[in-house]
Amino acid sequence: MPLSSSKSTPAFDSAPFESKFKLKFKNKQLLLEALTHKSYAIEKGESLNNERLEFLGDSIISAVVAQFLFKKFPNVNEGRLSKLKSQIVSRTNLSEWALELKFGDFILLSQGEEATGGRKRESLLGNMYEALIGALYLDQGFEKAKDFIMRQLSKKKRIIESDFKSRLQEIIQKKYKTPPNYFVTKEEGPDHAKLFTLEVRVNKKTLGLGVGRSKKEAEQMAAKEALKKIKSGEV
Repeated sequence: MPLSSSKSTPAFDSAPFESKFKLKFKNKQLLLEALTHKSYAIEKGESLNNERLEFLGDSIISAVVAQFLFKKFPNVNEGRLSKLKSQIVSRTNLSEWALELKFGDFILLSQGEEATGGRKRESLLGNMYEALIGALYLDQGFEKAKDFIMRQLSKKKRIIESDFKSRLQEIIQKKYKTPPNYFVTKEEGPDHAKLFTLEVRVNKKTLGLGVGRSKKEAEQMAAKEALKKIKSGEV
């Protein structure tokens, strides 16, 4: 791995990360801070870790997403925009972005976190994404941080899929006065490549079936199928 968590603190080499993501930090210390998990800092007896940058990055991401949604969906009301924003900036969604980008290869972890699968842990990855955005903002300003976020955010499919579940909930809540429920019916494959099958139901009636690499993705696919059936009059 480009960075390791051995007992002796390694010299920080920013080049592998910067090369992979086409970034060039003026202040390398900011990048090191963004990649340093609290467990690693404690293990090494240091104070540097990415928690403060997480706080800053969270606000930057929210601002970018809000601006993006406001411009992309001019006829969507405030309530729907808020739901979309909440889904996109959620820890689950940000961790999926970080996983796709293989951020886990670069984060500095304690030996304990390393041994227990920290490089793929949702909370760690989501936090690291936020911390990186905070570091990028401090190093190069809002526009550069925005450009990085837009690499993931500009994918139209991602935005549309994130809304299936909320759209279905609005329809079902209005019609049945109760929200739809999601149930895992099957899990297949090894831990690193699982496939989940879920059903979405209301009052014990199955509305749709979905398959995905995560429960969240499978839920969206189930909701998408349910919406199609509702539109066609099947349910």
